[in-house]
Amino acid sequence: MEVTSIRLEKELKDKLKELSGSQGYQALIRDILWNYVQQKSGDWKPLFSKNDIRVSITATAQKEERCVLTGQSIQPKQQMLLGLTKTGDMVPLTIESLAV
Repeated sequence: MEVTSIRLEKELKDKLKELSGSQGYQALIRDILWNYVQQKSGDWKPLFSKNDIRVSITATAQKEERCVLTGQSIQPKQQMLLGLTKTGDMVPLTIESLAV
């Protein structure tokens, strides 16, 4: 890694700290930037496969999410699935992502 300086508004930095929890806001900023670069460059890679999903339940997105199988955006108020993975993570899925 390389040290980089960036100027942020105090309010933005405080919000990032609040959202990051134990992860730390600098790691959150890196994650946000990597996600943006992958989405814009077409380099997005699935984090999980269908075989990793043990069970799914219907849900409604409260904020924008990204399907872990397809990378497709899920908009607020849109129907979606929450998938329980083999490792116990709950992950966002589009309705169509588990279709056979």
